[in-house]
Amino acid sequence: MSEVQEAICWSGPATVIVFVIGSGDTPLPRETFHLEGMAPDDFLPFPLQSAPEPLDRLGVVSYDLTFDDTALDLREYTRAVLRRLCADGRAVAWAAYEGSFHFDHLLTPDIAEQVYGYCVSGFEPVVEWDGDALRGDDWKRRIAEVRAAVDRLTTDAA
Repeated sequence: MSEVQEAICWSGPATVIVFVIGSGDTPLPRETFHLEGMAPDDFLPFPLQSAPEPLDRLGVVSYDLTFDDTALDLREYTRAVLRRLCADGRAVAWAAYEGSFHFDHLLTPDIAEQVYGYCVSGFEPVVEWDGDALRGDDWKRRIAEVRAAVDRLTTDAA
């Protein structure tokens, strides 16, 4: 089992946590997350309130997608979810470990190793399942590029 797979299964079931900016603040329906022949056993959407402007206008939503079967190919599922979240307009989405989200540290170098996937509308999603790669400088550079995409989105929304 990979380091990421172990981490997302720390509490027993596997929980893929994804965030999206730019798709509004109304969560997508549960059926949206039936992808790759898989459907989460538990689905918890969280519109994130008190976002700083202009993130608030774009909408920030988190989804906890929990699977009882920890042997599923959650890497491919994560890729499909990120692709889906960025499919309907200009958005940035990412998958990260629980506890990694804070508006003051949104896709910053200090939390880069806690982000294991991302997607920017118009591009294919990237998912990294290797812990050493997540701790590397290349990954920090990539996460900085994702942060720059968020900054462009917020500038355009202003």
